[in-house]
Amino acid sequence: MAERFELQGRHGKARVRVSRVWRRPAAAGGHSIVEWNVAVSIVSDCLPSYTSDDNSAIVATDSIKNTVYVKAKECTEAVSMEEFAVILGRHFTSFYPQVSEATVTIVERPWERVAVDGKPHSHGFKLGVEKHSTEVIVKKSGNLLISSGIQGYSLLKTTQSGFENFVRDRYTLLPNTRERIVATEVTAWWRYPFEHISQIPSKPFCFTQRYQDVKKVLADTFFGPPDVGVYSPSVQNTLYLMAKEVLNRFPEITSVQLRMPNLHFLPVNLSSKENPGLVKVREIATALVLSVFGHLFCTFFSGLMTVSIQI
Repeated sequence: MAERFELQGRHGKARVRVSRVWRRPAAAGGHSIVEWNVAVSIVSDCLPSYTSDDNSAIVATDSIKNTVYVKAKECTEAVSMEEFAVILGRHFTSFYPQVSEATVTIVERPWERVAVDGKPHSHGFKLGVEKHSTEVIVKKSGNLLISSGIQGYSLLKTTQSGFENFVRDRYTLLPNTRERIVATEVTAWWRYPFEHISQIPSKPFCFTQRYQDVKKVLADTFFGPPDVGVYSPSVQNTLYLMAKEVLNRFPEITSVQLRMPNLHFLPVNLSSKENPGLVKVREIATALVLSVFGHLFCTFFSGLMTVSIQI
């Protein structure tokens, strides 16, 4: 307490760009590279630095930045971004007595291995599009929370989508349809069940592989079989099915949240006597959000839909 105010000190360092290369011979899979944008936020008992001129308990942002680089260098074997976030969180909460909690957020720039003549290149990479992200919260007690996600995952199909039998009133202009383009840019977050450092498996749990698995399940559910696809009566229904499939396929994922703006491609009638069939497609966007935790519980809000499925 200071002057009847309850204070909590939190500070940190964001936008720490770190790249790490692990060099292996081609026979062992070739080189691996990651490029991470790291942010660290620590809860620290350093209130005198706020209320007076005593900075003796402050962990400088320069120290935080350099720690990120040092810990990346110390990872002599390839690690996932989730594992690296845990390493950082454990360091800050154990090395500094005054630090009680650390939140580490990482967004990975998606460098993907290229193929030449149909074969994976040993040390060649190209920049992808969607980004892998994680947030790890570590407490001094060892308790932790691990969430992972994907950003900017763009999906589109040119048929097998419709939207009809919705509320119609004097403000409604949108017609019913069973044939339209459906497109979205998926942002997804999911949570892992590990609640303490001791619960992380001693045998490596491949967070990176699980990220790739979730990404594939989201796309497979959105598109359906390659020859016939799957009909989508609404983005709401598709988004629910995508989240449910992730939970059904991966029992180690305890919850999922999806944010999917509905990118509409609406035909605009520009027909005339000279061009009776001329139609232009224009694009607009609305937003949908889905949180999934197990079995169905739904709440709806005007303009924004939230669905929660709880165990």
